[in-house]
Amino acid sequence: MKVSAQEEYGLRCLVQLAQLKVGESLTLSQIAASEGISVANAGKLLWILNKAGLVLSTRGTKGGYQLARPASEIRLSEVIKVLDADAMTEHCKSYTGVLDVCVHTSDCGIRPVILGLHEIVQNALSEVTLAQLVGTEANVDATLHQIQRLQARLSPTHRSA
Repeated sequence: MKVSAQEEYGLRCLVQLAQLKVGESLTLSQIAASEGISVANAGKLLWILNKAGLVLSTRGTKGGYQLARPASEIRLSEVIKVLDADAMTEHCKSYTGVLDVCVHTSDCGIRPVILGLHEIVQNALSEVTLAQLVGTEANVDATLHQIQRLQARLSPTHRSA
C-alpha cells in the first residue's frame, strides 16, 4: 500500500489535534510548524478534514482547529477515505497505456486482486482509531500488535475445529 503525501500529512495534522485536551485548539500556523509543512498545505488539508466533519474550525483571535469528535471515535479508514482521491474507482482509468480506455475493462484478472487487497487494507484501517496513534512509536506499535493478535484469534481460519 502506498500512502500519499496528502494522507500522511493529513494524519499527522489529526494526531496533533488528538493530543489536545477538551476545549483546546491549535492554529493553522502551529499545526504547520509542528509538522514541518507549509501553512498553505496545512490549510488545504484542514479544509478537507473540516468539510468531511472530522475537524472543527473557530475563527478569531482565540480560534483554531480541534477534532469534531473524540479521537477514539475516528477510524483511520474514514480518514484515508477522506484524504484519498478515491484511488480504487480511478485505478483502471490510470493504466490505459497509450489508449483512452484500458483494453481489459470487460474482463480483467488483475482487478479482483487489486480490489481484494484494497478491502484487506480498509478492514485493517477500520480497526485502528486516531487515539491509538497518539503516543510513542513503541506504544503505538505494541497497540497495533495487540489488535493483530486479537484478530488472528477471532479469525475463522485460526480457530481449531
